[in-house]
Amino acid sequence: MNPQEQVFKVLNALKIEFQTISHPAVFTVEDMGYLNITQYGDVCKNLFLSDSNRKRHFLVVLDKDKKADLKSIQNQLGCTRLSFASEERLYKYLHLQKGEVGPLGIINDTDAYVEVVLDNDLAGKCKLGFHPNDNTATVWISFDALKEIIEQNGNPIHFINI
Repeated sequence: MNPQEQVFKVLNALKIEFQTISHPAVFTVEDMGYLNITQYGDVCKNLFLSDSNRKRHFLVVLDKDKKADLKSIQNQLGCTRLSFASEERLYKYLHLQKGEVGPLGIINDTDAYVEVVLDNDLAGKCKLGFHPNDNTATVWISFDALKEIIEQNGNPIHFINI
């Protein structure tokens, strides 16, 4: 089963409404803007971070137009210094490659090891856009649906101000 099919299987099993747009591979939010994908809803930026001990890993989800202040995120999470995790760790925990990062990657985190960090400003949004573990499509779901997926998978969730 390919990555998109696996995501759709989970969404259907949870009876989550979603829409999908197929497009050429995109690696950044800017790429999505060039293809006018951002006109369909609130596209999110996703960062895969680890603490300085490499013991905790975080998937940070924020609006595409925001800048992530790692020091502020670190202070709100009460962890050691944050930095971008390696591509090896990204693949180890979420089975994703660079350019595919998104919160639906937690579906691959069967041990619920990765902590998901959601920006409070996303709460209540009806149409958030993420890659369905493949950067040739964008899937649109509500914030509440995203939260449900994360909770069903068992990953810890943090709500912070970014």
